[in-house]
Amino acid sequence: MDDIFFMRAALEEAMLAMSGGEIPVGAVLVYRGEIIGRGGNERSIKIMPFAHAEMTALSEAGKKIGSWRFDDCTLYVTLEPCPMCAGAIIQTRVSRVVYGARDPRAGAAGTLYDILRDPRMPHRCRVTSGVLGSECAELLQKFFRTRRAERHTGG
Repeated sequence: MDDIFFMRAALEEAMLAMSGGEIPVGAVLVYRGEIIGRGGNERSIKIMPFAHAEMTALSEAGKKIGSWRFDDCTLYVTLEPCPMCAGAIIQTRVSRVVYGARDPRAGAAGTLYDILRDPRMPHRCRVTSGVLGSECAELLQKFFRTRRAERHTGG
């Protein structure tokens, strides 16, 4: 199993989020080749400002394995983590993060900030960027194009 396989699983989560009217970002947390946590954006559905895809996947995984520590786990996410999610990733000791699309507005894994690899942090992650990046970016672009069109047509 490889990065593309798991990023496709994260894309499935993003599509589920989009079908619920959420911004299409998805994440999966993997331990030894097994997905232990899945999540998509749920901020509007749950009316929770912190319900980003990464936070949802980490929460689900913690419940499943009975721990808040994710040593030796890889988090796959369709959009580069924001500072909030990067902080959660550091705090939960995720070993590696793989993301698809860069986020020039809030990316905290190398684009705008580099929280995940900052030597001042108590933990650092390995980061792989751009896995299925064009597919991940395309899904987000499609969502926002549709949303803008709906605003202009009153839909």
